[in-house]
Amino acid sequence: MIAAQLLAYYFTELKDDQLKKIDKYLYAMRLSDETLLDITGRFRREMENGLSRDFNPTCSVKMLPTFVRSIPDGTERGDFIALDLGGSFFRILRVKVSHDKKQMVQMESQVYDTPEDIIHGTGIRLFDHVAECLGDFMEKQEIKDKKLPVGFTFSFPCRQTKLDEAVLITWTKKFKASGVEGADVVKLLNKAIKKRGDYDADIIAVVNDTVGTMMTCGFDDQRCEVGLIIGTGTNACYMEELRHIDLVEGDEGRMCINTEWGAFGDDGELEDIRTEFDKEIDRGSLNPGKQLFEKLTSGMYMGELVRLILVKMAKEGLLFEGRITPELLTKGKLTTKDVSAMEKSKDGLSKAKDILTRLGVEPSQEDCVAVQHVCTIVSFRSANLVAACLGAILTRLRDNKGVPRLRTTVGVDGSLYKMHPQYCRRLQKTVRRLNPDCDVRFLLSESGSGKGAAMVTAVAHRLAEQRRQIDATLAQFELSNEQLMEVKKRMRIEIDAGLRKKTHENATVKMLPTFVRSTPDGTENGDFLALDLGGTNFRVLLVAIRSGKRRSVEMHNKIYAIPIEVMQGTGEELFDHIVHCISDFLDYMGMKGARLPLGFTFSFPCKQTSLDAGILLKWTKGFKATDCEGEDVVGLLREAIKRREEFELDIVAVVNDTVGTMMTCAYEDSNCEIGLIVGTGSNACYMEEMRNIEMVDGDEGRMCVNMEWGAFGDNGCLDDIRTTSDKAVDELSLNSGKQRYEKMISGMYLGEIVRNILIDFTKRGFLFRGQISEALKTRSIFETKFLSQIESDRLALLQVRAILQQLGLNSTCDDSIIVKEVCGAVSRRAAKLCGAGMAAVVDKIRENRGMEHLDVTVGVDGTLYKLHPHFSKIMKHTVKELAPKCDVTFLLSEDGSGKGAALITAVGCRLRQMEQK
Repeated sequence: MIAAQLLAYYFTELKDDQLKKIDKYLYAMRLSDETLLDITGRFRREMENGLSRDFNPTCSVKMLPTFVRSIPDGTERGDFIALDLGGSFFRILRVKVSHDKKQMVQMESQVYDTPEDIIHGTGIRLFDHVAECLGDFMEKQEIKDKKLPVGFTFSFPCRQTKLDEAVLITWTKKFKASGVEGADVVKLLNKAIKKRGDYDADIIAVVNDTVGTMMTCGFDDQRCEVGLIIGTGTNACYMEELRHIDLVEGDEGRMCINTEWGAFGDDGELEDIRTEFDKEIDRGSLNPGKQLFEKLTSGMYMGELVRLILVKMAKEGLLFEGRITPELLTKGKLTTKDVSAMEKSKDGLSKAKDILTRLGVEPSQEDCVAVQHVCTIVSFRSANLVAACLGAILTRLRDNKGVPRLRTTVGVDGSLYKMHPQYCRRLQKTVRRLNPDCDVRFLLSESGSGKGAAMVTAVAHRLAEQRRQIDATLAQFELSNEQLMEVKKRMRIEIDAGLRKKTHENATVKMLPTFVRSTPDGTENGDFLALDLGGTNFRVLLVAIRSGKRRSVEMHNKIYAIPIEVMQGTGEELFDHIVHCISDFLDYMGMKGARLPLGFTFSFPCKQTSLDAGILLKWTKGFKATDCEGEDVVGLLREAIKRREEFELDIVAVVNDTVGTMMTCAYEDSNCEIGLIVGTGSNACYMEEMRNIEMVDGDEGRMCVNMEWGAFGDNGCLDDIRTTSDKAVDELSLNSGKQRYEKMISGMYLGEIVRNILIDFTKRGFLFRGQISEALKTRSIFETKFLSQIESDRLALLQVRAILQQLGLNSTCDDSIIVKEVCGAVSRRAAKLCGAGMAAVVDKIRENRGMEHLDVTVGVDGTLYKLHPHFSKIMKHTVKELAPKCDVTFLLSEDGSGKGAALITAVGCRLRQMEQK
């Protein structure tokens, strides 16, 4: 017993002593965390250089775009062929992806030899061999008559400009077939297939084996956005933001980047950590000076690296009592498989004895311990270096997403990672230690790169079909110039119908006379009150207008809320509440004694019989107060003032907010004769010739007509351009069948149209993984401001995702692109339709005046026009296209409903005084 303990103690002491010697001897291979983090920083810089158009040509890490834009989302289905060429064996798979409650994948595969003479022969022979194997496989599968989509895993560095094209940069892994470098391998394969003529194949995608690994794992875990291979060779890929990839057009979305990190260090970046053994391996390789990182880390070189170390140690008498055998000196006699066997925790030492005996060195127990430790240092260095570079990819992903903590999955494949007893544990441990702000799951790839090629093909197939259907839906929102001309023509017909006595009653565009007969001329002067009622808030303003050389308008106002119970109560309650607010304001301003002229902005459809009389036709915007429709609102206001018995007011004008907008701008620009509002709702007004307004007596001069154009199309004249989304929004609105034009162009409804399209796309599996969230079911969730933010050119997709998240919509990058597209299609159509309506108005004014060319200004207000990044530009362009004989200036209005009401009142007072004189 004591003897055994002594022996164990002696052996432990011997082992520790031996390990210390080896550690000292291979000190340069043991890398500290500080060094590893420095390597992470270096690789991060190399990645940035590879992505940059300026530095890519000279950098060693090529960061090749793969044109794989999406990982599997679980909705893929179909029958696919996958080819896998990357070593001495060539594999063909048939992959069937089906749905029966759960996504299922069935695979059948066959392996074909790739003989040495073909690997080193001509490219024509190589691709003829591939085509022959594919023909044999299809015959056995009885699918020669089908043209199935094919994915091609081609595990060599390629430059791609699209998914189905790959130009070989350089052969690796002992391949040397002539005439292939610099050529498109898809063309070469298609040529070989065509030459045979007995079957057809549709090569949809060429992928690198690393990308295939990421896609295979992405099928099982949708968080997977990194692919890693550590086998004979090593490489990594990951999903990069398109805006950072200079070599590819476009900023939207993501694309998988094949880093080709095996070449890291080819520019001397890793000289300080390369040992004499690494340099010797490189000198004896097929590609000296190339793939230096791969030579430090991959399975192809690990066994040879250990052999070189053992030779040197033996020469120095540190191992095998200085014995050196011909076997030990023979290149390739020690393999990575041997290294893995010697590092096993249980029988590693006995394996070491067997392997070293095979090399004829007659090892002692001490030698076996030493050799095992050499293997550990070499494989541990590999795991640490791979972890350092993977850390650079993880921190880049985290920074791209703008999150404090990254949660992601890395799909891994490769014989070294799979077969080595300690490798995967060491790698994972180092990654987690170096990147404490990343939660990383490592997922082992099943069926490797072949299934991955099928997945890329399945995703490409899904995206192509999805794109076709999305384009077909959004095409309904694209209006041609011919269609817009037709809208302009129809608007003109409706304008004429509204102006004529005979057709006015049934006209949808009511063309209501406002009795505003002049725009400001600059002589207006005095203090005026203005009321502004048009939504849930109500404003009272005091407007001081001063004429003369130093013309000015000074305003004081106070905002009052209108409770919902008042909006939807009785008319008496509503107008009593308005008068109560006026009373409070006059107290606040200390002006209760003065009998001020008042302008009342009443932003609802009214039929005016004079400047100070307006009969409410119908409530809109959620108002429902009883006993008001069909009544003169000025009369209702006067009665409420009488009931209060506190003050008197001279109500001069009842004003529509659109007219107020025109008047405000006309005060600044005498050319302004049109008012336009595109905000929550939409409307327009303009100065019409009195002779054309048959509803009012007199032919002299002009009068502003409130078009109430929101109702354009209520008679069905726009039905040919209304989509199913327009109809759905209309049916669910408070006023179904009414204000159809407004529902296609104004802010209150655009978000609803977008929401309906998104629901449709989600049901069809294009968005949000087919899950309709509660948020998406919520009406009016998409406010105009969100549409404006989402469409901003300055906004990266990351911020679009943040907005959608704010709305309770958990979106992927691909979802964000589609949402942005939908918003763009809907708002673009709105701007064009609005432009078509305005083109009808300006041409009408030009024709009224018998002019060849008209210069006119439009006063504009409304949140959609003001805040949306593209609306105004598209609308102006449309007006220019459809009314080329008019030069139209758009002037943004400041407070049309407040200042405008005061100006109308001031003009009314001026005209009244002129009549009295």
